[in-house]
Amino acid sequence: MLLALGLLALVGLWWLGRSGGRLPAGLSPRRIGSYAAFAVAALLALRGVLLPALLLAGAGLWLLEGGEGVSKRLAGLVAKLKPNRAPKRTATIEFEPASGDGTVLAGPHTGERLSAVPRGDLVALHTLCRSADLDGARLLEAYLDRRHAGWRVDAERDPHPGAGRALDPGAMTQKEAYEILGLESGASLEQVRTAHRALMKRLHPDQGGTAEFAARINAARDRLTNRHR
Repeated sequence: MLLALGLLALVGLWWLGRSGGRLPAGLSPRRIGSYAAFAVAALLALRGVLLPALLLAGAGLWLLEGGEGVSKRLAGLVAKLKPNRAPKRTATIEFEPASGDGTVLAGPHTGERLSAVPRGDLVALHTLCRSADLDGARLLEAYLDRRHAGWRVDAERDPHPGAGRALDPGAMTQKEAYEILGLESGASLEQVRTAHRALMKRLHPDQGGTAEFAARINAARDRLTNRHR
């Protein structure tokens, strides 16, 4: 190693002597020092001496780009390594990685926090998402795995959660009907019809939705339509 360093120094001195001690344009002592540090770091790395090699490489980078340049590079690297904490929004839910919670955007429990929705209803929402919103299904799977261990066993035991509930409009409360259509209490007849059309357009079985949920949407519309008669 010492012999290699000596030879490198001799080559440098010979080259400076040939050029009359003048450095070419664009080549400064700092740049030469950085290249030398990189060369020695490479030799050390090849010999398996990793810690000194890393230190020398860092010194070479500092000589080449200065303290500010190195700081910017490190900041960019840290930003890339940081997990993305921005909210993730799909057609059905919005999930917030920072809080580990989210909000239901469509269907039953619209506007509610995931943490406030019963586990059985979350599993039913997951079943719906598997047909109409795959990104939402993946986010819900991760959420259920963290908050409700064992939910997959229940889902396999009852592959159609919510099936068997009465779909007679008279058996559904107004509050449930408003929640299913994503409306505020007291919405007008036109708002009910508009919300029903929008949901059926997205979640009808012909569009990849489930027949069970389509029936609940229709029952909710009928319940609120009867209210206006």
